[in-house]
Amino acid sequence: MRPMSKQTDRKLIADLGGPAKVAELLEFPKYGGVQRVQNWTQRGIPAAIKVAYPRMFMPELAPALANITHQATETVANQGVTNV
Repeated sequence: MRPMSKQTDRKLIADLGGPAKVAELLEFPKYGGVQRVQNWTQRGIPAAIKVAYPRMFMPELAPALANITHQATETVANQGVTNV
């Protein structure tokens, strides 16, 4: 996977509906949240945010994440959950 550029991050934020919409999706507080996301259009989206919200900020990984989730669900369903 290649690193995302600031321009790619800027486009991703725009495609998601802009800074206000992204701040809302991330449940950031209204005061300061939009400015925080707006700053990402100039500085890039922090790696910690991308990792915390991979379906939103790393869409190329979405199929793999769905597969992992499905496999984990099947494992739990087949083996049951035991008290640890």
